Amino acid sequence: MLRDTLSTKAHTARTLVASGMFAPVRPDRGARALLTLRRWGPTVAAGYAASAIRYPDAIALADDRGTLTFDDVQRRTNALARAWSEAGLAAGDGVAILCRNHRGLVEATVACAKLGADALFLNTAFAGPQITAVCARERPRAIVYDDEFADVVGAASAGLQRYVAWTDGTAGDETGGGGVTAAGGVPLLEQLAESGDGGELEPPERAGRTVILTSGTTGPPKGAIRRRPASLDPVAALLSKIPLRARGRTLIAAPMFHSWGFAHFAIGAALSSTLLLHRRFDAEATLQAIDEHGATALVVVPSMLQRILELGESAIGRHDLGALRVIAASGSPLPGTLATRVMDVFGDVLYNLYGSTEVAWATVATPQDLRDEPATAGRPPVGTVVRLYDGDDREVVAPGRTGRIFVGSEMVFEGYTNGSRKAVIDGLTSSGDLGHLDAEGRLFVDGREDEMIVSGGENVFPREVEDVVAVLEGVQDVAVIGVDDERFGQRLQAFVVLAPGAQLSAYGVREHVRANLASFKVPRDVVFLERLPRTATGKVLKLQLATLSTL
Repeated sequence: MLRDTLSTKAHTARTLVASGMFAPVRPDRGARALLTLRRWGPTVAAGYAASAIRYPDAIALADDRGTLTFDDVQRRTNALARAWSEAGLAAGDGVAILCRNHRGLVEATVACAKLGADALFLNTAFAGPQITAVCARERPRAIVYDDEFADVVGAASAGLQRYVAWTDGTAGDETGGGGVTAAGGVPLLEQLAESGDGGELEPPERAGRTVILTSGTTGPPKGAIRRRPASLDPVAALLSKIPLRARGRTLIAAPMFHSWGFAHFAIGAALSSTLLLHRRFDAEATLQAIDEHGATALVVVPSMLQRILELGESAIGRHDLGALRVIAASGSPLPGTLATRVMDVFGDVLYNLYGSTEVAWATVATPQDLRDEPATAGRPPVGTVVRLYDGDDREVVAPGRTGRIFVGSEMVFEGYTNGSRKAVIDGLTSSGDLGHLDAEGRLFVDGREDEMIVSGGENVFPREVEDVVAVLEGVQDVAVIGVDDERFGQRLQAFVVLAPGAQLSAYGVREHVRANLASFKVPRDVVFLERLPRTATGKVLKLQLATLSTL
């Protein structure tokens, strides 16, 4: 055990030094930064406080409003945490955050960490009743939201302290005038951050927690309590797989209310990175921002990559993307065909992370992994254990056989806020997926446990059929579900999105599957759609597809 611990610490030290996290600075600044990190622990508050000491005038973030330096963020979040404290918020209180990617989300999160408050991230795609239900269950004392969501949070915010994180300048003059409130007299985060007392704060006695909601694709969204790491070992483990570097420029296009976008926010804080943020994803604007800022990393969900490729090589080629060293994708399955196309256009800079809100990361596929096996989810980083079990029998399955995926690491969640947990075997937590390992130890995700289709007594995993259909010329997107069938129990139904101008028939889809898979895996029904319904993180809303199948 001691040998393993020493080996892990040595790996962490080597990786963090290689990342540039401990690059030389003035001795006095370096000493103050280390003291700050020790006082605040591995939190985003520590990251920004230390960065303000080491690089006070460097750009911390650039969003649709402009830029902020590390000193700006430190001062403004101190002022915001102090204003909240004066308003009665304290360590252990919950603060719900309903924001798109911009400075308001960053500053609210850092202020929560400085106050010791629990940050509850709400999904910007949720409707009013979902927001109300979540807030009633989680019971935050305050809610921070973009002004565009004022109607959505109406019922949920009753009795809560309310703060507006972003307006377009039409309700209260956030852009530089004398206005201090948004519509309805709600205080503006910008005014509290800019005009308050930005003096230094003492760390709270109790560290704040981070609560991220599950996607809700298979049921009501649950609050997953993110574990606070005890060290920088998990950061080092991820950096050993995805070569992000200190003082890089990271464009986070993935939504930061989700665990994937949030992870890069937290890693960016540790690396003193410049975060490039846009409130809404636009493929052309993303390429323009990479060009303008010399972005070294792009964080996306796979559907965003698809939309970028849809621009065409000519449009993509108009932008200078030479600084880009990492495209990090996660949040939903990455089709092998898409991985290959992305690398053919952008070079071998694509890294695919497989994980979940509950288990954080499980495996990472490097560009070499994706060249060798485009459909792989890769291998686990240092400090992470991935094991496949045969049902509930606790028997580890051999390579090539499908089993339930279980993960163990320092980053596995602490449980749901309602007290429940995912299944645990031998100290490892279920990801909720089924998969198999190849002889090289690479993981392949076959599909969700609850999505397995039993047709005529045969088990079918939709992912396998989707991968086969995806390689057909003209197919832009595909999803497969099971629908009730009197004769077989269930039958397969495929939903296909074609590229503009492409021609393909249902017969052609079925015959292609028949030529590549067993006959019981051929979809009986093929429906053509203009676009598949997806969550903000790119997951297909198969419950909506099931509703379409009954119309």
